[in-house]
Amino acid sequence: MKTGRIGSFILALALVILAIFSLRLLLIPTIDEPESIVTQLENAIDPVTQVPDFSAITDVAEKKRAFFDFLRPIVQQQNAIIASEREFITDMLAIVENGNALSDSQSAQLNQIFDKYLYAARNVDAKSLNSLLKRVDIIPESMVLIQAANESGWGSSRFAREGFNFFGEWCFSNGCGIVPSSRGSGKTHEVKIFPSVDASVSSYMRNLNSNTAYNLFRSIRADLRAQEAELNADQLIYGLVNYSERQEAYIDELLDMLRHNAKYLVKADV
Repeated sequence: MKTGRIGSFILALALVILAIFSLRLLLIPTIDEPESIVTQLENAIDPVTQVPDFSAITDVAEKKRAFFDFLRPIVQQQNAIIASEREFITDMLAIVENGNALSDSQSAQLNQIFDKYLYAARNVDAKSLNSLLKRVDIIPESMVLIQAANESGWGSSRFAREGFNFFGEWCFSNGCGIVPSSRGSGKTHEVKIFPSVDASVSSYMRNLNSNTAYNLFRSIRADLRAQEAELNADQLIYGLVNYSERQEAYIDELLDMLRHNAKYLVKADV
């Protein structure tokens, strides 16, 4: 009996030690692994969840300036996130091109960026990282502001006011957004609701940087990068031909808005 009890005690103790060891294996990576660059940047944002009543501003020039001044810092913040991601990818590319291996943490962070921009890479190598850089790039501030003005009616649409949706993005599951009053018979799309204005701008930028419909936009931008030229809204707007069913007419309208609102797109000196 005594031997049996000792054997049972040793077995129980071994199971406890094994459980503790397994728990440590699960917890240590969570504690020690640094927060990813994507998470750090996105968590640093203080969400904007109040939209001014732009329709109450009767002076057209004042309304335009107010609209651009409201969105500009949000656009700049989202572009700063993309620029930081791009810098990280460039650093990782340099490591790979020098024949060195990436750490587990670096690989994990890269995989998170691959996922964010919907790029399925078989291997993390120079080719896949260069392809990723074509997606992870900033979008000219003036282009974002003009398209937001166009899609949201200068911030006065109910989609902007009620759903923080400044770019007319759709979703396709029941209850995911606001049903447009002009939705045709048999259509199921809704205008997506976002938790904040920042989320709307982020989603719009990720859409342009990952959706196959905007391959032309990314190609134009990559060509400008290769020429070491400025990322110019006048040229990049042509890459939005698939953003609207109106296609060329939509591009002409955006270019016209860009020209007519040039003076408001520049932040006034205080």
